[in-house]
Amino acid sequence: MRYLYRAYLQSAGLLLILCSAASAQYTITEYSNGITASPTGITAGPDGALWFTEMYGDRIGRITTAGVVTEYSAGLTAGSNLYGIAAGSDGALWFTEQTGNRIGRITTAGVVTEYSAGLTAGSSPMGIAAGSDGALWFTEWIGGRIGRITTAGVITEYSTGLVPGDPWAIAAGPDGALWYTEQGARQIGRITTAGVATQYGIAPYHSPYAIIAGPDGALWFTELGVVGQIGRITTAGVITEYPLDVTMAPRWIAAGPDGALWFTEEYAKAIRRITTAGVITPYVTDTMPASVPSGITAGPDGALWFTEPTGRRIGRIAVPAAPAAAQGVPALSPWALLLLAALLATAGAVELRRRSQRA
Repeated sequence: MRYLYRAYLQSAGLLLILCSAASAQYTITEYSNGITASPTGITAGPDGALWFTEMYGDRIGRITTAGVVTEYSAGLTAGSNLYGIAAGSDGALWFTEQTGNRIGRITTAGVVTEYSAGLTAGSSPMGIAAGSDGALWFTEWIGGRIGRITTAGVITEYSTGLVPGDPWAIAAGPDGALWYTEQGARQIGRITTAGVATQYGIAPYHSPYAIIAGPDGALWFTELGVVGQIGRITTAGVITEYPLDVTMAPRWIAAGPDGALWFTEEYAKAIRRITTAGVITPYVTDTMPASVPSGITAGPDGALWFTEPTGRRIGRIAVPAAPAAAQGVPALSPWALLLLAALLATAGAVELRRRSQRA
C-alpha cells in the first residue's frame, strides 16, 4: 500500500510542476470608453502611451496604460481609411491612409500633417515601419511598390526587383533592412535602405499577412490559407513554417515581453502564443465573442495591447515576464486544482486504510 500511496504523492507533485509551467495567468482587460469606431493598427508611442488608427472613424486614438482614451480628428481628410501606424525617429507617430493615398504624421500633442507628393495615385499605402536610416518605410498594396518617407515628408518609391504581389505589412529587421509580406505573390520580401529588393517564396496556397522581428534574430510572419500557419524566416532567407488548426486565420503578430511571439486569430476570435522553438500554446483567450482581435503590439508597461475593430475596443493582456515554472509560487487553473484535490484525497484514503489494517 505504501508504494501506491507514494505513487499518488509523486503524481500530485508532477501535476504541480506541469500546471505551474502550463497555466500562467494572462489577465485580459478591455477598454471602450472614448473610442468612436474601428480601431485597427496599434503601436507603442514615445510618450509611454499606445496609439492606434480608427479605420472608418477618420481618427487617431491614444490610450494610456491606465486605459484613458483621447481621439484626434483635426487635420485628417475624411474617408481616408487610416490603417498602419508606427513611431518615427522624430518623436511623432506616422500612419497610412489607404483610400486617401497619403502618409500622415501626428505629434504626441495631436497635430496632424498629411503628405501625398511623390506618392503614385491609387497606390493604397498599408503597412508602415521605422527604418534603420531614420525614415519611415511603407507598402503600397495596389501599387506593388515599397515607399520611403523622410521625417521631412519627402517620398521615394521603389519597384525594381519587386514582383507585383500586393505588399502588405512591413517591419524593420535586425540586419538593418526592411522585411515585408507579399500576399498575391506568396512571398516574403527584403529591401535594403538603398532600395535593393530580394524575394523569398513560401508554401503554395498561403498568403503571408503580418510580419515582425522576433527575439531570436529572425522575422516571424502569419500566413492565411487553407490551413493557417506561422512562418519564420532568417535574415539569410531560410524559411520554417508551423501549421495551425484548419479553423484558424492568423492575422497580426507581435514579439511579447516573455520572449515568445503572440498573434491574433480572426475566425477563432482569440489570441495565441508561439515560442521561438515553434511550440504553440492553446487558446490564451477566447473571451471576445462579439469582436475580432486585429492589430497587436507590445506596450511600455510589459503587457500586450490589441485592437478589436468590430467591438470598438482596445484590449490589454498582462503577460508574465517569465514562465510560471520559474516563479516562486505555481499558479493553478481551476481544473488543475480539482485534479490535485482528487489525487490528494485518494492518497489520504489509501493512507487511512493502510493505518486501519495495521491497527
